[in-house]
Amino acid sequence: QLQASGGGLVQPGGSLRLSCVFSGSNLDFYHIGWFRQAPGKEREGVSVINRPGFNTRYADSVKGRFTISRDNAKNTVYLQMNDLRPEDTAVYYCATRRNRVVWSATLDAAQFDNWGQGSQVTVSS
Repeated sequence: QLQASGGGLVQPGGSLRLSCVFSGSNLDFYHIGWFRQAPGKEREGVSVINRPGFNTRYADSVKGRFTISRDNAKNTVYLQMNDLRPEDTAVYYCATRRNRVVWSATLDAAQFDNWGQGSQVTVSS
């Protein structure tokens, strides 16, 4: 299972960095996605990154503010979140893309699995 961490309470305009670790497996076998789910809303794709780390995609709502990256030597994928807004408040999850061979910049949660515990991000003054 994947484990997301690094969330917390931050004021609007602040920053957080989330980390995603895959226990028991090599993360570099997988394309990885970050997703979020706010109370009463559907799970939303935030960003994806391919296995080597040079292809990425962002949801329009976070483009220019969030940056996805990975360090395969540390078996970790990161989501740097800057200029946070109250509407970014959600539980953030990472997941592996089922198709490990073919890269696709999809943000469709149905294409991902190995969902683990998420990390709560709350943006509030």
